[in-house]
Amino acid sequence: MVSGGSRVPSPLPGAVGLSHLSAYEWEAADGVCGGSPHLHTVCTEAYVVTGGRGAVQTLSPDGYRDIPLEAGAVAWFTPGTVHRMVQGGSLRVTVLMENSGLPEAGDAVFTFPPEVLADPGRYAAAAARVTTEAEARRRRDLAVEGYLVLREALVRGDAGPYREFQRAAARLVRERVPVWRELWRSGALAAAERTGARLAALAAGDCTHFEEATAYETGPSRRGGFGMCGIRDAYTLP
Repeated sequence: MVSGGSRVPSPLPGAVGLSHLSAYEWEAADGVCGGSPHLHTVCTEAYVVTGGRGAVQTLSPDGYRDIPLEAGAVAWFTPGTVHRMVQGGSLRVTVLMENSGLPEAGDAVFTFPPEVLADPGRYAAAAARVTTEAEARRRRDLAVEGYLVLREALVRGDAGPYREFQRAAARLVRERVPVWRELWRSGALAAAERTGARLAALAAGDCTHFEEATAYETGPSRRGGFGMCGIRDAYTLP
């Protein structure tokens, strides 16, 4: 990252996270090509579609939805919403993630079968970061296995399995909350508090914060990694 002077770099607006994804083209058990279904327990996530076409499948109290994605479309989903990116042809998405830093610290739970979710050690092994296509496929396929059961029940009007998955996800991440709280305080909360301080200064006729005005630039810190939903270009941001 390049910045003016030696000051500490500022985060992206709102301290959001940023990545680029090319959706997986591997066919799953239901004949659909796409990523690993999962939910986030704290963060809202947004897809800004920059090319190609596809869909995002979601499970929520609203039921099952299949939201079309094409260039220019924006879709976002709140915590607790199971989502699965589906490839329809060269799908390329810019991902904006609330509370940058929390997803990398584990704010995502795969829809693995109940017996995996019930064992924290087994879940951790199945959800571990992957470095090869074979590992990414195995992780995706295990998530799809559990997801299809949740989806079938929800389509029938039975929200029980989906609700139990949500509860299992909350149990799995509970011990991470103290670390997440600190990341939130130093990220999104700090960004909001800076805005409040600037508003107070302007109301008092003070614009000295303009003295810190500058611009930043950066590029991907890692290209071509195996993400949850596709091949992922990641960014390390302040």
